[in-house]
Amino acid sequence: MIGRVVVLAGGLSGAAGLSQFPEYSQQYTQRLAGAVDELTRFVSEFDADARGLGLSRQEALAELADGGAMGAARAQTMEGTLFRYDRLTSDLRALQNAGPFMRAYHAGRLSDAEIAEAAWQDYRPAMPLSFEGAVFGGVGLVAGMCLMALVIGLIRMPFRRRRAA
Repeated sequence: MIGRVVVLAGGLSGAAGLSQFPEYSQQYTQRLAGAVDELTRFVSEFDADARGLGLSRQEALAELADGGAMGAARAQTMEGTLFRYDRLTSDLRALQNAGPFMRAYHAGRLSDAEIAEAAWQDYRPAMPLSFEGAVFGGVGLVAGMCLMALVIGLIRMPFRRRRAA
């Protein structure tokens, strides 16, 4: 009896948790778009400065790195910014027009720590009343119940009597 209650509680917890994914992923995607917009402006200005001097992006970074300790530090920071810009732009392309099921498929692209933390701080769980929320909730219910049943089965295993052969 207690085992069934624990399995049901696990299922309900899974349903409540997973049903939040569609809205959280939407908020993450919106924040991602804002971050890409800001990085686009910054990278465009850097590229324009480089073109104004007749340099490619890589040549501008190399020249910046040759400008002493501060220039080298700034070049390294800029390389990190360019890498992040490329990664976030790629993530945004994959997520931007994706529905909640495809965002779940691309869940690995919801991994920028700064954006995830900011989205999580502003996120408020709610009862999802959409089709997507119901599907994710149903999957969470089944997954939670299966997980709890497995855990209970593993806990009980050493206490089962061995059957005579």
